[in-house]
Amino acid sequence: MPVTRRGFLSAPAALTATLLPTGLLAALNAQIPAPPDLSNWEAVRAQFALDPAYLHFASFFIASHPAPVAAAIDGYRRLIDRNPFLVVEQGLFETAEQNLPLQVQTEIADYLGARAQEVCLTGNTTTGLALVYQGLPLQPGDEVLCTTHDHYSHHESIRLATERAGASMRKIPLFDDAATATTDALIAAMLKGIGPKTRVLGLTWVHSSSGIRLPIREMAAALRARSGPPVLLVVDGVHGLGSTDETVATMGCDYFCAGTHKWMFAPRGTGLVWASADNWARLRPSIPSFSDEDQYVAWERQSAPASPNNANRMSPGGFHAYEHQWATAAAFRMHRQMGRARVAARIRSLNEQCKAGLAAIPKLRLHTPMSSDLSAGLVSFEVDGIRPPELVKRLLARNVIASTSPYAISYARLAPSLVNSPEEVERAVRAVREISM
Repeated sequence: MPVTRRGFLSAPAALTATLLPTGLLAALNAQIPAPPDLSNWEAVRAQFALDPAYLHFASFFIASHPAPVAAAIDGYRRLIDRNPFLVVEQGLFETAEQNLPLQVQTEIADYLGARAQEVCLTGNTTTGLALVYQGLPLQPGDEVLCTTHDHYSHHESIRLATERAGASMRKIPLFDDAATATTDALIAAMLKGIGPKTRVLGLTWVHSSSGIRLPIREMAAALRARSGPPVLLVVDGVHGLGSTDETVATMGCDYFCAGTHKWMFAPRGTGLVWASADNWARLRPSIPSFSDEDQYVAWERQSAPASPNNANRMSPGGFHAYEHQWATAAAFRMHRQMGRARVAARIRSLNEQCKAGLAAIPKLRLHTPMSSDLSAGLVSFEVDGIRPPELVKRLLARNVIASTSPYAISYARLAPSLVNSPEEVERAVRAVREISM
C-alpha cells in the first residue's frame, strides 16, 4: 500500500490543508496545457525539440523529452521550487488519491496490463536488474544462467549477486548469427542450456548488439512446460518497452526490468520493475524504501515487517528528482493516446524500410533479422572494409546520427523511431550506400 503522510512522517494534516487547499494535483493541472493532437506522425514528431540539422537515428539511447513530458516536468519543478517541503511531503505521503508515485504506478500498470501494486519505480534498467538479482534468495550451489548476448549491466548484476551469495553464473549462446535465428532454434538453445543447478534465467528482450527481438512469450511457455525444478525468468525489456505491441504482464516472465527514458520517452532517470505479488514476496530488499508503510512501522516498533515483501518495499528510497519521477505518468499517457499497436506498427514499418534499403547495398551485412517477429526498432549492420566507429563518424559528417553497439564485437546501428519519417530513413540509407561505395 502507498505510504500515507500520517503513517510515515506524522506530519500535521491541518497544516497542509491550510497551505495547499486546492491539492497538489489540482495545482499542477492548472499549469499544464491540454494534450496535443497526436493523430498523425508529423504532429508526434513536432513534440520533440530535436535539432533539425540532423537525422536522429539513436533516440533509443536516451530520449528527447516530448512536449507533454517536458510540460509535466516543468509544472512539478515550479511547484517544488515554490514550496519544496509541502509539495514533496504532500506528493509522497498524502492519501491514495493524492499520492503521486501511485499515480505513476497506475499509469504504468495500465500500459503493462498489470496492477499498480505490481510496479516498482526505479531510476533505470541497471538499477532494476540489480535490485532483482541482489534480492533473489540465491544459495551456494545455485546457478544463474544468462546468454553471451546480454548487456554489461545484465551480466554484472548477475556476477555481483552470485559472488555475494556463493552461487554461480553461466553464459550460453542462443545463436551464431542473429540474422538467421528462428523461434524454434532459440527455444531449443535455451532449453539445452538449462542445467540441474539452474534456478534463474536472464534474457534480453531486444538485443542492443544485434537488434534481434527474442520471442519471450514463446520462450517463457517452453520454460514452464519443461520438466525439472522451476526456473525464474528475469527479462531486460528496455528496448522492447515502447516499441513493441505486447502486454508485458502476460508475457510469462517473472521479473521485467526496463528504463522508461528510451522508447517510452519518459523523463531521464526513470525506470520500472514489474513482477507479480508472489514473485515480489520472494525477494529481499537491499535499499530502504520511502514507499512502504509496513516497513516504516516495523522500524518504529523495532520488529520485522509483518506483511510479505512487495513492489513498494523494493523501490529505492531517499529523495529523488521528483519532477522527473512524477512526470513519468505523462509519457505513459502520451503512449496511451498514440496507441500501443499504432506505435509498434509505425516503428515496424520504418525499420522494415531501413532493413530492406540496407540489405540492397552490396558490401553491407545485416545482423538484425529481416522478420518483424524477431526484431523491433534497432538495425545492426557492418560494411566491408569500414570499422563501425569510422562508419558512424562518416555518417555524422553527413548529419546522420547513428551509433555503435557497446560490445566486444561491435556493429553500426540505425534505429528508426517515431521521431523519424520514411523520407529520413531513405536519406540515412542513401548516406550508408554512398559511404560503402
